[in-house]
Amino acid sequence: MKIGELSERTGIPTRMLRYYEQQGLLSSERSANGYRSYDEASVERAARVRGLVQAGLSTRMAKVVLDIERQCELAAPPQCSLALAEELAEELAVLEDRLACLTKSRDAVARYLELTRHGDLIRRADAA
Repeated sequence: MKIGELSERTGIPTRMLRYYEQQGLLSSERSANGYRSYDEASVERAARVRGLVQAGLSTRMAKVVLDIERQCELAAPPQCSLALAEELAEELAVLEDRLACLTKSRDAVARYLELTRHGDLIRRADAA
């Protein structure tokens, strides 16, 4: 599929897809005319990259996470240097803090809605 179709299927602008590719997060084949061509797996990969970046990871750290996920799928145990392990531990602490903040915000919004006459919106959102 061409970049425009990948953009339509993922909702990610073509400019961002090119950036992801430039950062080594996404890959494509090039046709003779220079057009990018993506396979079906690129749809899920692009969406995963976007999710990681929207969650607050840098593109560099998103690449590390994607590489770790790929290594974990292999039969052999992954290799990790002490420096990378320390960096990942720091990132994990940042993510835990962010999750705690998001959880607190989610709970506050849910409680507010429950206290109003619009509490039924919470149940509809949960069911979707």
